[in-house]
Amino acid sequence: MAMTDFTIISRSLTSRWFSTVTTIVTVAVAVALMIVLLSMRTAGQDAFQRGAGNMHMLVSAEDSALVAVLNSVFYASAPRRAIPWSKYLEISEGLRIPWEFAIPNQQGDSYRGFPVLATTEEFFTKFQPHPGLEWSFRDGRRFERPFEVVIGSEVAQGTGLRLGDEIYLTHGIEDSRQRRIFGRADETTMTPHVHDDYAYRVVGILEQTGSPHDRALFTDLISTWVIHAHDVRRAEDPSVRMTTEADLRDADRLITGIYLRVGTRPGRAMSAGQQQIYDMLRRDTTITVADPHFEIQRLFRIVSNIDQIFIGMAGVVLLSSGIAIMLALYNTMEQRRRQIAILRVLGCSRPRIFGLVLTESALIGLLGALAGVVFAFIGMIVVAELMKQTLGLVIEPRLEPVWTFVMVMASILLAALAGLVPAAAAYRTTVVAHLRPLG
Repeated sequence: MAMTDFTIISRSLTSRWFSTVTTIVTVAVAVALMIVLLSMRTAGQDAFQRGAGNMHMLVSAEDSALVAVLNSVFYASAPRRAIPWSKYLEISEGLRIPWEFAIPNQQGDSYRGFPVLATTEEFFTKFQPHPGLEWSFRDGRRFERPFEVVIGSEVAQGTGLRLGDEIYLTHGIEDSRQRRIFGRADETTMTPHVHDDYAYRVVGILEQTGSPHDRALFTDLISTWVIHAHDVRRAEDPSVRMTTEADLRDADRLITGIYLRVGTRPGRAMSAGQQQIYDMLRRDTTITVADPHFEIQRLFRIVSNIDQIFIGMAGVVLLSSGIAIMLALYNTMEQRRRQIAILRVLGCSRPRIFGLVLTESALIGLLGALAGVVFAFIGMIVVAELMKQTLGLVIEPRLEPVWTFVMVMASILLAALAGLVPAAAAYRTTVVAHLRPLG
């Protein structure tokens, strides 16, 4: 049977399985890291922008603007400080700013680990989870009166809740979820308090938006104020059996954030006076004013610095894999010189021998790159699932064709370059010296 170049190369690779597989895996890991980092960076940023929606500003009492966005938009944690209702009225009405919407909200409760956002009906009528994307209901409607609740698509999937079900909210984040996400729990999450005096009825289930809001529940402010005021009244007087809206005091009417959008001309996303309004609000030292889109960009600038480190590490691993290919082939040259001499006697020219070793090296790079693409896709699925579980971000795990092609070609080129040294050694192999009788 004729000995083809492919047969020669395949036998060479299979004769040293461990070395071949190890080198291919090294290349695959480096290629996978690079593809995941480069492909998911843009997809991740787009996913983060979806949560901020069409708001221009976010007002909170948090210590920093970035923390405010992470807590009030992405539900990373419950805000620690509250804003009195009088401050909301001052901002929404007293400043005479032409707001398109000024939506108050309060966080702090949860249901089976999912955060609860208490807000107003304007959250569904004017706020958009992504610019141009209106809220859509899979079933039911938005809340219209106290103690009605609307649930996000992930909440429905994770809890099995249906229209008409009654639930009881928990004060704080449940311990099981806190441990699952952060690996620990603090004192506030160890023994959550259930507001079991007031039942909420599920009246709506939202369609998926691909934003953090998919993993939240939504109810009205009045009912949230009532259940917390009831806890205070019961602490003051254990004989209290029921608290209503009429019993609310000014101290009970607290919020943790305000979604703001300045009035704009039709077809425009920004307002000419937006920066002036932003600067004016920032002069109030009792509140923190954040531009969610700017803070998200700032977050990604911070993350990009870490990205560069990981990309550099992946580059080093890829370079190391090239060196590993070179060493793996070069170290086998002494064992293969007699085989090469025989091939020369059978008619293989020096250039053909050089090409065989170079092709073998490039093939290792190709196999490593293809395995890396598979590893990358699996890795992207894992990362996307982690982002969905922790921040509710829906990131589509797709391979960017350009980056995938570049990394595959770079892997093949690097492997071919690494094969130059062993190929040169094979080229210089002499027939006479290596066909002498053994021993």
